[in-house]
Amino acid sequence: MAAAHPSVVVIGAGIVGTSIALALRRRGAEVTLVDREAPGHGCSFGNSGAVSAASVAPLAMPGVLSSVPGMLLDSESPLYLPPRYWLRALPWLLRFAASARPARVAAAAARLARLHAGALQAHEAMTRELGVPELFLKRGHLHLYPDAAALAKDGGGWRLREAYGFQAQRLDRDGIAALEPNVSARYTVGMFLADQATILNPLRYVQAMAAAYARAGGRVLRSHVARLAPVSGQWRLQAAGDADGMTFEHAVVAAGAWSRQLLAPLGVRLALESQRGYHVQFQGAREVVSRTVVLADRKVFVTPMEEGLRVGGTVEIGGLEAPPDERRAAVLARIARQNFRHLDGIATTTWMGHRPCMPDSVPVVGPAPGRPGLWVATGHGHLGLTDSLGTAQQIARELLGAPAAAPAGVQHASA
Repeated sequence: MAAAHPSVVVIGAGIVGTSIALALRRRGAEVTLVDREAPGHGCSFGNSGAVSAASVAPLAMPGVLSSVPGMLLDSESPLYLPPRYWLRALPWLLRFAASARPARVAAAAARLARLHAGALQAHEAMTRELGVPELFLKRGHLHLYPDAAALAKDGGGWRLREAYGFQAQRLDRDGIAALEPNVSARYTVGMFLADQATILNPLRYVQAMAAAYARAGGRVLRSHVARLAPVSGQWRLQAAGDADGMTFEHAVVAAGAWSRQLLAPLGVRLALESQRGYHVQFQGAREVVSRTVVLADRKVFVTPMEEGLRVGGTVEIGGLEAPPDERRAAVLARIARQNFRHLDGIATTTWMGHRPCMPDSVPVVGPAPGRPGLWVATGHGHLGLTDSLGTAQQIARELLGAPAAAPAGVQHASA
């Protein structure tokens, strides 16, 4: 039987780690949330805010593989692997290619669908509970294609969505213009998923969540984690500058793309790679679109954020150490100006972050095999925001078992 109020350290204060910390604290655990940055300031800061329960198709699809060689050699392609990183990325790429087999795609889609279940309702309820309901925009996602031939290349993904109950409305050019009049005439075919949503400021969402966690008595520690090790049936965390360390009954590693480095010394091997994602934000241009718009042929998400129009996307397999490649951000800015009105002359900011991605696009969530008290929650790729609350509830259920009596001032999480 688990202790009534076990001590837990959650490593990583992005949307996934912060959600886990809040869920555990509300169910009675004594929780410490550790990150070298303030909550939400990693990959969660710069994502496109999509709550996309319909994203059941993994990145590795049979149709993708045929285009990979050309994409890897083109520095402006949606998927790019710098030559300096080819050798280091080879094991991950081989697993990625193997994941595109039909049976593995079907298995990955089933696991993604289970994790996505209830995501829209959960995020809508959470924004209301945190006092930030204005961050939840439910106007659907519009996927755009230049023509029917381009749409046909994504046919496998759309068939998977339909198999899991997600119905898209196909639009012609007039239908696209009726929803989003500022889209270029280049796009003549649209697929509209009405039952999808967007978080209009992912950073503010995580900050509101972290504030609720702190009000409930949760502890936040700003520090670099130097080492995690088992000691006498518990877990000792060695933070930078702390010679003695801190000991906990459980440790949850939700450190995104850095999780592999923490887990490898413990014998937990993850086929985890960083997908370096970029965004360009056009300041004050939020009204250019009224919902999340996906330029499907360019793998670019265009989102109306609180502070402007965010244009994000691209996948760069280039590791954790290299500085941002500003050419990637420049490509996004050019694509946006070519395909949307009213963006010329508007000031922009840029960002690069590390999305943690598994070869089959399925995150690793649950206990670490053979390591009692060690838990893993990473590898969410492009869907960390979508799956954060579901991941948190799964970890909380498995770690704590039946809901424990909450200490004073702490509410139980809803089922």
